[in-house]
Amino acid sequence: MEKSFIYTENMTVGYDGKALIRDIRLSLEKGQILTLIGPNGAGKSTILKSIIRQLKLVDGAVFLDQKSMEKMTDKEISRKLAVVMTGRMQPELMTCEDIVGTGRYPYTGVLGILSAEDHEKVRAAMELVHAWDLKDRDFSAVSDGQRQRILLARAICQDPSVIVLDEPTSFLDIRHKLELLTILKDLVRRKKVAVLMSLHELDLAQKLSDYIVCVKGEYIERCGTPEEIFTSSYITGLYGITKGSYYAEFGCLEMEPVKGKPQVFVIGGNGSGIPVYRRLQRMGIPFAAGILHENDVDYPIARALASQVISEAPFEPIREETYDRAAEVLASCGQVICCLKEFGTLNDMNRKLAELGRDKQGTDLLV
Repeated sequence: MEKSFIYTENMTVGYDGKALIRDIRLSLEKGQILTLIGPNGAGKSTILKSIIRQLKLVDGAVFLDQKSMEKMTDKEISRKLAVVMTGRMQPELMTCEDIVGTGRYPYTGVLGILSAEDHEKVRAAMELVHAWDLKDRDFSAVSDGQRQRILLARAICQDPSVIVLDEPTSFLDIRHKLELLTILKDLVRRKKVAVLMSLHELDLAQKLSDYIVCVKGEYIERCGTPEEIFTSSYITGLYGITKGSYYAEFGCLEMEPVKGKPQVFVIGGNGSGIPVYRRLQRMGIPFAAGILHENDVDYPIARALASQVISEAPFEPIREETYDRAAEVLASCGQVICCLKEFGTLNDMNRKLAELGRDKQGTDLLV
């Protein structure tokens, strides 16, 4: 059976011959994205630096297009693999266009003189990452986010089969994060480029990756698809989360609930309650939430932030006993907030609960 385009065999990485992570087995085909995740200091960057030969392997081997990278020249590797690392470059007297142009060096002669075709590729790569307006700027004078885009353009300019990126979204604002990842996804889809990277943003890793490798401890802890890796319980354990909670369904973190007897009762559902739950948590006000069906989008966030949640089984009409329990809690709260403007058949009891709250407060309950 044919091997993957880039893969490792029994790779052990570390520093000065001392093993940090052992027996690493990664495998990546063209047209796939593999992402390393894990706590700070777990060794994600060490793995990537070892693959691209910035660090010497303690043991094992890395293969690129069926050849051991140890036996390949730098020029051979550069024609197949491009790198975008977080370490700061300090080139002297080079414009951004000059930096991107170095991506064509694997294809030039000894003097590194770019042809007209090379210059066209430089321009196309810079335009792709929306950086052509920076072409005449001193690379050492641009912002960190602009540097990141320039380095990605340089990698694209190499026409590689594999791009290795270490925290590529570092220093980028939301717009440029999304643009960068969209560009990577497009390269994967259109040109069948293989992407190997590390990410801290779990929501982005979950949405973008074909495979996830979890780095923690002396061995790779787990590998799998995003659906296999991103469960609330596993990610909580991987990162040792003890304050707050992580919800895989939303790819988000929530703060700890405010402790104490509920002061406010929130009637929500269909996403309407989430902004109110978070606002009350920020204000330090303990609250109760209900009545929520357990398959409602509000439910996991209410579970994370509310002092008490009154719930009903999925797709079931709200029972009288559930209503009575909610009414009892509502009666003990000093304020009632209703986030719903309409009530369906299954949650008609929430209409009754809202009327009870309105009678209690004597005012409109809508947020």
